[in-house]
Amino acid sequence: MSKLKTLAVVLPAVALTGWLGYRFWVAYQPQPERLQGQIEAQQYNISSKVAGRIDQVLVRKGDKVSEGQLIFTILSPEIDAKLEQAKASQQAAGAMADQAENGARAQEVAAAQDQWQKAKAASALSEKTYRRVNNLYHDGVVAEQKRDEAYTQWQAALYTEQAAFQMYQMAKEGAREETKRAAQEQERMAAGAVAEVEAYAADTKISSWHNGEVSQILLHDGELAPQGFPVVNIVDLDDAWAVFHVREDRLKDFAKGKTFAARIPALGESKYEFQVTHLSVMGDFATWRTTDAQQGFDMRTFEVEARPTQPVDGLRVGMSVLVE
Repeated sequence: MSKLKTLAVVLPAVALTGWLGYRFWVAYQPQPERLQGQIEAQQYNISSKVAGRIDQVLVRKGDKVSEGQLIFTILSPEIDAKLEQAKASQQAAGAMADQAENGARAQEVAAAQDQWQKAKAASALSEKTYRRVNNLYHDGVVAEQKRDEAYTQWQAALYTEQAAFQMYQMAKEGAREETKRAAQEQERMAAGAVAEVEAYAADTKISSWHNGEVSQILLHDGELAPQGFPVVNIVDLDDAWAVFHVREDRLKDFAKGKTFAARIPALGESKYEFQVTHLSVMGDFATWRTTDAQQGFDMRTFEVEARPTQPVDGLRVGMSVLVE
C-alpha cells in the first residue's frame, strides 16, 4: 500500500514538473515575427488634353473596361469652329500653290505679248522718224534740236520695247522656283494646322489605353473638364503587387528575386507565393526599441514590393498580406 501511495504522489508531481518544463521551454523559444503589408495595383487616370464640357460618361464605377473602349466624350464647339477655319486656310494656301505652279493665265500671256508688239511697233516708227529728221538736218532744213528730240524718242521707244519683252517673258515662264517652293510650304503649314486641330477634335472622344476596372468617376455629364483633369480612374488588378516595409536587419530575407509564402486574410487561410520585384534604394527613418539600450541603434525601414507568381482570384487593392 505504501508503494502505491508513493507512486500516486510522485507520478502527478513528475507530470506537473514535465509540463511546467515544457511550457517554460516553449515560452523561451524564438517567436515567429509577423510582417504585414497591403495590396496595391496600377492605376490610370483617363483625361483629355482638350478643355470643354462633359457630354457623356459611358461607364460606371465597378465596370470592367478594355483597351480601346470609349470612356467619355467632350462637347467643344470652339474646336469645331477652329477646324473649319483651318480647313479654309488650307484650301486658300492650296489655291495659291496651284496658281504659282500653273503660272499666268493664257489671257495674261497674250496681253503681255500684245504690249510687247505695241512697244516694238512704236520703236520701229521712232527709228524711221529719227532717220528722216536726221536727213533733213543734213540738208539744213531742220534745226539740230529737232534731230536730238527725235533721237531721244527713238531711244526711249527701244527701252520701252525691251521692258515689254521682259514682261512677256516673265508671263510665259510663270512664278520663280523660290515662289513655288514658298507657296508649297505655305500649303504644308496649313495642312499641319488642320492636322493639329483634327487631333484636338479626336481627343474629345476619349478611349481607355488599358484594361482595368473603374474605381472612380470624378466628373459627370454637363460638368466642365479642365485640360488634363482626370475624369475617370481605372485600376488594373492584373498588375497588382504587395508592399511591405521591412526593417533593415530583415532585408536579407527579401532579396530581389526571392520567393516567399504569404497569407491574405480576406481570401481565407490559403497561402500564395510572392516574388520580390523591387527593393527601395533609400530607407525611411524609423526608431526601434531594443532589449539592450546600450547596444541599440536607430534602424531604417525599406519598402519592398512583391508580386504574386500566379494570378490570385478575388484580389482587391488594400487587402492585408501577412508573412511569418
